[in-house]
Amino acid sequence: MKTLVIALANQKGGVGKTTTAINFSACLAEKNKKVLLIDLDPQANATSGLGLIKEPGSSIFSVLTGEHTAESKIKSTEVKNLDIVPSELDLAGSEIIIAKHDDYLHKLKVSLEPLLIKNSYDVIVIDCPPSLGILFMNALNVAHEVIIPMQCEYLALEGLGVMKNIVQQVADAANPNLKISGILMTMYNPSTNLSQQVVQEVIKHFGDIVFETLIPRNVRLSEAPSFGLPINKHDPNCIGTASYRSLAKEFIDRQKIKVIEQIQKPFEDERQPWEPSSNA
Repeated sequence: MKTLVIALANQKGGVGKTTTAINFSACLAEKNKKVLLIDLDPQANATSGLGLIKEPGSSIFSVLTGEHTAESKIKSTEVKNLDIVPSELDLAGSEIIIAKHDDYLHKLKVSLEPLLIKNSYDVIVIDCPPSLGILFMNALNVAHEVIIPMQCEYLALEGLGVMKNIVQQVADAANPNLKISGILMTMYNPSTNLSQQVVQEVIKHFGDIVFETLIPRNVRLSEAPSFGLPINKHDPNCIGTASYRSLAKEFIDRQKIKVIEQIQKPFEDERQPWEPSSNA
């Protein structure tokens, strides 16, 4: 099976994007998926959240400029099956240098091609920066699918519409296979009407692409990064761990359905006009 590239993206910060990148990746790895997490956010919170030190020259910056290979920047983590390409502050100034190249919006795609050809990983997860810049667009140009984390607040609905339009524009212009595979509701508080209303509103407008899994507000989730551990290692029995394990399972189940549909489609296409469809 080919490597699947997932961009975790939202142009709005503080929505649980990096928390999801860390814990979603760790829970996929727990399910025996070989996962590479690329920290493309100059804040490098995914890097420190997995216990790595932010070292000068360790980020993907020199890969994007063609000085090093992506493989040379891969670091192992404390989590079995989970590797990371770390970030650090030098990535913040990379957009100015990358912009001087003609193919500046495709640098990440070119850099990852050797890994994709080898199928070195089952899933590559990209933690995108929370801004609509060159790094962000590079992530969308290499990704197959986008997962949009969204906090359970009404103001976040506006940003969701913007993200949908951006993904569509990138798909139309440069990456025709790109699609939104899921919207993930984060910071959910079941005791408030607001959270429930926002979830229902998003489901009303976006339907089945909204994950059934809801990520709750949880103290253990908040404190895990300070220990340099994903939630399933920090506290395997807390509700935060249960939620991200549920998300990983739901994601894998969705991918299995897509594979079945792809297998069935050629047979549907070859059906003679007089033959009924499978759902007739």
